[in-house]
Amino acid sequence: MNLQTNFTCRLCGDIDLKPFYSLGQRGQFKYFRCRNCTLVNYDLSGGLDQSQYIDLTDPTDNRAQKNYDKDASWRFINKQIPKPGKFLDVGCGTGRLLYLAQNAGWDTYGLELSAEAAKTAINRLKVPVIIGDFLTIEAEPNKYDLIALRHVLEHLVDPILALQKINFRLKTNGYALFEMPNIDALDMRLKRMLANTGIHQKQFPKNYLPGHCNEFCRASFQFLLEKTGFKLIHWETYSLKPVVNFLYRHLHIGNKARALVTKTNSLTAQ
Repeated sequence: MNLQTNFTCRLCGDIDLKPFYSLGQRGQFKYFRCRNCTLVNYDLSGGLDQSQYIDLTDPTDNRAQKNYDKDASWRFINKQIPKPGKFLDVGCGTGRLLYLAQNAGWDTYGLELSAEAAKTAINRLKVPVIIGDFLTIEAEPNKYDLIALRHVLEHLVDPILALQKINFRLKTNGYALFEMPNIDALDMRLKRMLANTGIHQKQFPKNYLPGHCNEFCRASFQFLLEKTGFKLIHWETYSLKPVVNFLYRHLHIGNKARALVTKTNSLTAQ
């Protein structure tokens, strides 16, 4: 079935987009995959809701389950980049990752869209956090040794601009950590097959709106890196369950991906 789109791919600009899957009780929220770069683009005319992701967990609470994923990210960072430097967490929430980095000697900074979450980080950790949209906020060039975007990239309308802004902020040979859904995960493929064949339909709230603008796989993420002056150092999929995590790290079939990249070419911020 061919379905005409009113937009081009947000990564490569191609017009050859194929229907990929839909969300919503009536399937009214449409996602299309680019045949050229493989990015999955959401038709933004359906609307977005980013407020559903706000989390106000205490960043200093070591027993809070909602902090466990940030703890796993920190263990990865500490293993890959043991030498402290200047660290910016984009979409820092209440600051759990900043808290862990701060305790390890990093000079920490945050950027957060939710004013309520940002104020929690500021008040609890005494760290500088800018409140606002990452794509529109100006910043100093070549300032950071590490920038993290944990489950942020898929929410940003313009992935190229996002990576250009990261490039602008990073020092030469600086690192960026990305965590995002893996659209080509084994379970995601199975769910799409069941939905597309009508075997199983997910139930959605009446007021549901998607939050993801774009969905990446390794190939589309690699395409993005090559356009914006970065090199992929490490790619893995992961789970918070130890046994499953061991499998996902080696087979890369998990529905969450983690990527460490380094800046290779300097770009001018847009």
